[in-house]
Amino acid sequence: MKAVELHLPQDHNTSFIVFQETGQYFPVPWHYHPHFEFVLVTQSTGRRMVGDHIGYFEPDDLVFLGSLLPHVWINDEEYLKGEAEEEANAIVIHFTSDFLGDEILKIPEMESFNKILQLSERGMVLRGKTKEVANEIIKAMPKMSGLQRISSLFKIFDLLTQQPEYELLASPTFVKNSNHATSDRFKKITGYIMQNFDQPIKLADIAELTNMSVTTFCNYFKTQFRMTFVEYVNSVRIGHACMLMSETDQNISEIAYKCGFNNLANFNRQFKKTKNQSPSQYRKNSHF
Repeated sequence: MKAVELHLPQDHNTSFIVFQETGQYFPVPWHYHPHFEFVLVTQSTGRRMVGDHIGYFEPDDLVFLGSLLPHVWINDEEYLKGEAEEEANAIVIHFTSDFLGDEILKIPEMESFNKILQLSERGMVLRGKTKEVANEIIKAMPKMSGLQRISSLFKIFDLLTQQPEYELLASPTFVKNSNHATSDRFKKITGYIMQNFDQPIKLADIAELTNMSVTTFCNYFKTQFRMTFVEYVNSVRIGHACMLMSETDQNISEIAYKCGFNNLANFNRQFKKTKNQSPSQYRKNSHF
């Protein structure tokens, strides 16, 4: 299955789109489009994949995505099975670089925002006060119209240029395919890892899943993901550990084993290698 190029809805009465995505779960598949996009989740939880990054979302998660960056939001199983007590809900904003004309980004006042647009090619999750203020603006926008809505969008643009707090998502080495195609193999690999990262994953098992020898699989994986299979699995496990450290009071040793690491020393080593800080430092810094 290939990444889908979405042809987003057009409203000829507006220069950009603001809408609410509501339902049992978020239905949009792994996809890309030429628009820049803000995604503010207001209800539901799950995992999001942006380029080669896998992370987690919950209410008030806000991500800014660049043009043509592949992405998908996957709700937790209780939503997919219709067992959640609430619907999945998000507010989405789509705009193009020329939504106010071909020259808008060329004026001197937009120079600093152009740098943010360049960073958004990797996707950025907003943090701290930046997220708090932006979320308040975005939550009010669906009921706005005309100049009020445009003014609110520019308030967000200005906010992103004033010492914003954010984390870039896709790795610096992430390279978009010329046709943004994603093979069945890519989907099978990422799906298998996301479902099984909390337990031992054998190379032979996942190679068999994709009908490749272990050697062929390792070469394919490094070409597609720009890192080894082990490095990628560790990054997924550490991403889950970050979520648990931010949202729970579980001790770090317990979290390490829940995320698939067989000993605490290895977890600490891999965590520091990935995040440039110890797990305890991350836990302290993740509480804004």
